[in-house]
Amino acid sequence: MTFLFPPAPTPSLPISGSDARFPVRRILCVGQNYAAHAREMGHDRAEPFFFTKPADAVVTDGAGPVYPTATANLHHEVELVCAIGPAGVVGWAVGCDLTRRDLQAEAKKTGRPWDAGKAFDQSAPLAAIHPGALPDPSATIELTVNGEVRQTGRLDDMIWSPDEILTKARELWDIQPGDLIFTGTPEGVGPLVPGDRVEATIGGLPALSFAVAAR
Repeated sequence: MTFLFPPAPTPSLPISGSDARFPVRRILCVGQNYAAHAREMGHDRAEPFFFTKPADAVVTDGAGPVYPTATANLHHEVELVCAIGPAGVVGWAVGCDLTRRDLQAEAKKTGRPWDAGKAFDQSAPLAAIHPGALPDPSATIELTVNGEVRQTGRLDDMIWSPDEILTKARELWDIQPGDLIFTGTPEGVGPLVPGDRVEATIGGLPALSFAVAAR
């Protein structure tokens, strides 16, 4: 086979304790899966719904995402991320769903898709994948900005468990190895500016740390 031009490299994530890397096929994200966050966004409990990010939105290995264009209101959202392998779930990671909140709000108001608000370049910083079972449901999920706690909760605050989310996703897509599923964020989402240092943690998983770079 001959390509018109060289294909882009496959986005990938490090795996804790291994030299192998996880090749990313696509990213699915669940919206408003913590009750308090759903309320702060003006919604009540509902069926899980999904939006997507491109595989090349991942930012990893300690790199810092560049503050995106076309927004004056970039928000952080810390999330537990499920990694799918050949035989099902292979591990878990800490992720941050970066959101151009002003663009998302305008899309919601006009009934248009969220792509510009959610699926932009470098919008998915991720830590290394930790192979194995789901972290303890009582584990804390937390995000700080410049040392100040912005988001905190527990995994069992989720409305829909990771197993339920995966079941719903399989109804909608042919879930394949390389898929990542962001499982929702607790309350406290808020703005970031260039230079901010973000630390995101979930008990039992490698931490995510990055600084927002200026353009």
